Amino acid sequence: MASNSQAGRLGRRELLRRAMGGAAAAAAGGFVVPAAALGAKRSGRLAPSERITIGMIGMGRQAVYANAPFFLNRLDAQVVAVCDVDAWRLDNAVKQVDGHYAKAGAAGAGASAGKGCAGYRDYRQLLAREDVDAVMISTPDHWHVPQSLDAVRAGKDVCCEKPLTLSVAEGRVLADTARRYGRVFRTDSEFRSQWYFHRACELVRNGRIGKLVRIETGVPRGDVGCKPQPVMPVPAELDYDLWLGPAPVAAYTVNRVHPVKGYGRPGWMRVRDYCDGMICNWGTHLNDIAQWGNGTDRTGPVEAEGRGEWPTEGGLWNVLVAFDVRYKYASGVELHYTMDRPYVRFEGAEGHIQADYGVGLGDVEPRSLLKEVIRPGEVHLPLMPEKTDFMAAIKTRGQTLADAEVGHRTNSLCHLGHISILLGRKLRWDPQAEQFVGDPEADRMLTRPLRSPWTL
Repeated sequence: MASNSQAGRLGRRELLRRAMGGAAAAAAGGFVVPAAALGAKRSGRLAPSERITIGMIGMGRQAVYANAPFFLNRLDAQVVAVCDVDAWRLDNAVKQVDGHYAKAGAAGAGASAGKGCAGYRDYRQLLAREDVDAVMISTPDHWHVPQSLDAVRAGKDVCCEKPLTLSVAEGRVLADTARRYGRVFRTDSEFRSQWYFHRACELVRNGRIGKLVRIETGVPRGDVGCKPQPVMPVPAELDYDLWLGPAPVAAYTVNRVHPVKGYGRPGWMRVRDYCDGMICNWGTHLNDIAQWGNGTDRTGPVEAEGRGEWPTEGGLWNVLVAFDVRYKYASGVELHYTMDRPYVRFEGAEGHIQADYGVGLGDVEPRSLLKEVIRPGEVHLPLMPEKTDFMAAIKTRGQTLADAEVGHRTNSLCHLGHISILLGRKLRWDPQAEQFVGDPEADRMLTRPLRSPWTL
């Protein structure tokens, strides 16, 4: 049974939802929901009882530089708790939150009314708090599904960093569980919020390049090998056992985890026990746009065939350092995905449009596409920052633009290519059953994290 405080929050949310009226419908029609409708009152003040309370799990570089600032600067949010297994990072996070609210003062976006931000080493303690409405999960990839499942079951709404999963099977469990518990879930990729990706997808979905024939996606080159590393003493501030969590037991070395007392690029992003490397890391950004533009973000392709290059056998970092994957959808649309640079290109029977990350719309033909107007009655894709989408859905109890199902399907697309590379053959896929067609060996790779060839 919900506590009195929980019932009160839900009651206010329901009133807010009704007061918003058509705001959610406007978002679905492609209009940006006014800030006031989302709780950011123009007066700069909002009663503490009307704020969504946020717990942040994982306080590494992504949380410190991108995720925490968003919630700290929201008038309708209040960060009340943070968690990290690294005491140095945890201490910094508490100071970041308390310092922000102290500077903001009583009229600030989430002033804590004299109560400091709580810090936890174990995320389960944070989830046990009844006064936490939602969580932002910014931990290494191998923790995403376990922590998201625990949060959903604890009654929390979840915004989780991409990529969501290390296997197709755990993605299905996550999507089904979030749906069963009725929790709001947002896969935290900002690419649908970039105007040029949004614009490209709207043009494609409305037939402006004719029948879609082919898609190209690319991700940056960034993963490299790393020679075997010496065993090192675990830093005093790190709870290494808790950092490993569901991953296999392994001796500590700094390039396996993250820099000591720093926020540089962590080594875990290139170790298969914790991350798939670029094929899923950046791949879930760019392939999400491909799926969105193709109208297949809740399903997937029917074929996958890939090849890839691995670092030298025996090194610590063991993710793909190069790859090339080709997919086919039931509609006949082909997708070519490779390690190159971050972009998405849609090719149709009557034109093409390319969106380059950090640049905008590049190669567009015909150029008149840039002036096209999406008319009433056509497909209007919502455009808003990813965490704004999350906050709005919490208030309306609606669906986010990239919920657990969407995140799972995009991640699965990357996993299919990865499995094809590992097995060295073309695979046929049933996106409804989420099984390979007539290939038990490939099916066995759906239920566990994928290893490099020499560790299969």
